[in-house]
Amino acid sequence: MIAITKTPESAPNEPTQQAAWNAVFALALGVAGLITSEFLPVSLLTPMAHDLAITEGLAGQAISITAVVAMVASLLIAIVTKRLDRRWVLLSFSVLQVLSNALVAFAPNFLVLTVGRVLLGLAIGGFWAMSAAVAMRLVPSKDVPKALSTIFGAVSVATVVAAPLGSFLGGLLGWRLVFELAAGLGALAFVWQALTLPAMAPDQPAGLGTLVQLLKRRNVWPGMLATMFVFMGYATFFTYLRPFLETVTGINVNTLTTVLLGFGLANLAGTVLARHPLSRNLGRSLVLMPLLMGLVVAGLVLFGSQPVVAAVLVAFWGMTFGVVQVGWPTWLTRTLPDEAESGGGLQVATTQLAITIGAALGGLLFDLTGAVGVYVGSSVITLLAALVAWLAFRNGRPQPSEITEPAESELVAHHR
Repeated sequence: MIAITKTPESAPNEPTQQAAWNAVFALALGVAGLITSEFLPVSLLTPMAHDLAITEGLAGQAISITAVVAMVASLLIAIVTKRLDRRWVLLSFSVLQVLSNALVAFAPNFLVLTVGRVLLGLAIGGFWAMSAAVAMRLVPSKDVPKALSTIFGAVSVATVVAAPLGSFLGGLLGWRLVFELAAGLGALAFVWQALTLPAMAPDQPAGLGTLVQLLKRRNVWPGMLATMFVFMGYATFFTYLRPFLETVTGINVNTLTTVLLGFGLANLAGTVLARHPLSRNLGRSLVLMPLLMGLVVAGLVLFGSQPVVAAVLVAFWGMTFGVVQVGWPTWLTRTLPDEAESGGGLQVATTQLAITIGAALGGLLFDLTGAVGVYVGSSVITLLAALVAWLAFRNGRPQPSEITEPAESELVAHHR
């Protein structure tokens, strides 16, 4: 058995860290509100565009604006807030969510709506950049995968529920009231977080040079490269899932809704159950999951014309991707325990860039070869992600998370 390495801040007489699960659940509610707010415009574009006297295409930019701002915020948040208590930084994200939804709900024009969506992007990018680092400080190291799976489980729930619930409530109450309700969800998350989050002093100050230095570490850039490839594979797969199911599988709209619901539920199951394979062997899981994802997409190319087979494969892909969603932030906490916030920002930016490239590449392939060509490309990219992950873990040192049943006495508090 490999001994657990103490962090540089650890001292022999430090007490064993107590898990703050109420704070983890409060953060999960907060991120559910953030993701719900991010994707509400998907199902409300038409009434939003009509009410604001703009085109649906312009209204759709409300999502793109949020994503771009989130990418920039993820890189800068650790630097801008380097001297602030992390508790107050996290609470500020809930405040930004409330302000964002309030501005959108009462927006008289597209400019005000844009300002609201920019505030939401700041909150989303900042939260994702800090999520892994905060999980390390709220629970013992052996429970980090469980904490992250709780947070990402909330993401899956929000992703599944946001669009259909937004569409239903929008038709019943109007789109503006839907955003007011989202603001209320943010206010509830703020109260819960204020009651449960402990004070968390900032770690050593970070600068822009820190991001460059992190990439120079031997174990970091291969992991970031593997992250990029696997999320490129995700973007090419999920962005063009509907065209594939409609043109290759030949299903109707009602069946499509069922398949997408199955995908969402399977993804939720994957995120919730991810802590088990990740705790057993982190490296093996992060190699095996993209390998399975690539093989599943190849199976869709070969057998996707059969609706039942396609539905099962899509659901299985969603479940394996759920493990990946939790797995790479867990890897970050093991690889960069001393720079988890800056590393988190770098990882989020890498993910957002990968999704942008993957969606663009998928569009090019779709125009040239159709949906089947996109999925061939997705399979190749994801299999490449498995290869890069294998090389990363093969050449890197074993990670503490791969240790089975660590002794409680060896776990030390990370927060001060």
